[in-house]
Amino acid sequence: MRTELHDTDTKRTVALLAGVDLGEPDTEESLDELRELARTAGAEVAGVICQKRPAPDPATCVGSGFLQDMTDFCRDNDVDLIIFDRELSPIQMRNIEQATDVRTIDRTMLILDIFAGRARSNEGKLQVELAQLKYMLPRLTGKGIAMSRLGGGIGTRGPGETKLETDRRHIHRRIDSLKAKLSDVADQRSRQRERRKRDGVVTVAIVGYTNAGKSTLLNALTNAGVLSEDMLFATLDPTARALALPSGSSVMLVDTVGFIRRLPHHLIEAFKSTLEEAVQADIILNVCDCSSPVFRDHLYITQKLLDELGAGGKPVITVLNKIDRADPGEICGVEGVRISAKRGEGFDLLLEAIEKALPVQKARVTLLFPFTDMGQSALVRENGTVFSEEYTESGLLMDCLIDAVTVQRLKQYLQ
Repeated sequence: MRTELHDTDTKRTVALLAGVDLGEPDTEESLDELRELARTAGAEVAGVICQKRPAPDPATCVGSGFLQDMTDFCRDNDVDLIIFDRELSPIQMRNIEQATDVRTIDRTMLILDIFAGRARSNEGKLQVELAQLKYMLPRLTGKGIAMSRLGGGIGTRGPGETKLETDRRHIHRRIDSLKAKLSDVADQRSRQRERRKRDGVVTVAIVGYTNAGKSTLLNALTNAGVLSEDMLFATLDPTARALALPSGSSVMLVDTVGFIRRLPHHLIEAFKSTLEEAVQADIILNVCDCSSPVFRDHLYITQKLLDELGAGGKPVITVLNKIDRADPGEICGVEGVRISAKRGEGFDLLLEAIEKALPVQKARVTLLFPFTDMGQSALVRENGTVFSEEYTESGLLMDCLIDAVTVQRLKQYLQ
């Protein structure tokens, strides 16, 4: 069992973090992340406690003896919130609350609460509310501690307890309404991406573990002015800015929501339209905080999530950020572009790497095919995008987007 104590002089929520070690290799790291998540949500962590078990107890997740230890700890340290480092079933949550007389939430509720507090755009708020309602719907089992203690607190932001206490039909209607609104947003994003492709705009998505410095990098490269804090999930809403490359060409740089271990599937589903910015990008920058002792795990987790989202096979540039704080011995032999987004170091190498990874460049041109060479227009249809075509007295006039190789093959028809 791991337990840590420190003084709590403020009136912030006092929390006990609880975990169950089922033999997973990342249990310790996940609990460390839970501490950071709790800090981000505004909680004061009074202790961290973990039990090794072959499997979670169906009724209380932990054993009866361990549950008593938790109860004693909460009583002796004025704990008013227990946060579990795994998703709890409605029955488990209710039984833990009844045994300890302390409001209990799980990792998913904590992350949803942080997202509710950080969402700024209308889309972000819709996404968070949808995820919260879908998570809470099967947990509306009557008035337990979480439902009866009004007045807010960590785990209660977002749609609100009053709304969640209404009947299930109302919640289902609200979920359907949110899905419809987000579908409209997804369609709008899709049209924007199609427009970029038609115009030959190359998109570079910045992805990575939360708090890896993605927003700082975007700000440093483009003066985007995006909120950047040393805190998990500082920004949720994607931001796109043009980035000029040394060769004179430009790309669209897109910041995305950060990843984390055991990212709740409710969030992945709700933020699908946002995450598609990474899936549909031409190039992906996998940014990590290489000063973290587990940065290799962060790189792996991000790549795994990208694969699950369908972004596997995209050109990926590994970016080792915060090089100024890293241990040279720890990052020795790790392939990637080494930068410090805060100090502006290594940007020349990063821009060079982006240029090398650029897809075949395309150009928007106007071609005129004489009637005798109409067959050449097939090359345009096969290798490019046709915006318009018109038969004139001189032949077929086409406004199209084609790659450099095709331009060279058809240069005699250029107008």
